[in-house]
Amino acid sequence: MADDEKDLQPKVEEVLAVEVTEEQPQKAEDQPKVKEPSALQRMKEQISEDDDAPVSSLSLRQIVGGDYLFTLVRHHVMLILLVVIITTVYIGFRYQCQQDVIEINRLEGELAKAKYKAMSSSSDLTEMCRQSNVLRLNQDTLLKISDQPPFIIEVPEE
Repeated sequence: MADDEKDLQPKVEEVLAVEVTEEQPQKAEDQPKVKEPSALQRMKEQISEDDDAPVSSLSLRQIVGGDYLFTLVRHHVMLILLVVIITTVYIGFRYQCQQDVIEINRLEGELAKAKYKAMSSSSDLTEMCRQSNVLRLNQDTLLKISDQPPFIIEVPEE
């Protein structure tokens, strides 16, 4: 609104200058005592904030000067705010999703390492629990490894 008043000030001065030059000095008694609105008041009546001038009446100066853009933004400010909020939320959710995917990949890598370690530990334990390894590791016992294969003792049934 302040920009509009700055733009209007030179126009008002031009209109007032035209009015002053058109008026011929006359006697005060000949002029009627009708109070006319000033040029600024007439311009304010013609131009209001709710003035919806069609696009065809806009000049290049108004478009380049930003009058058209200001009018467009002023009429669609709620839509612009809604789009900005939705865009911000979309970007925030996308960033959070990417962080979650990175965390999931890291945890899957740790899980695979833990599975390999558990499998290795299990195979080592199985190897150590075999009878031949137990006897070989315990040299101080009286148990010995048999040189003969095992055989089945048959017991007759009565």
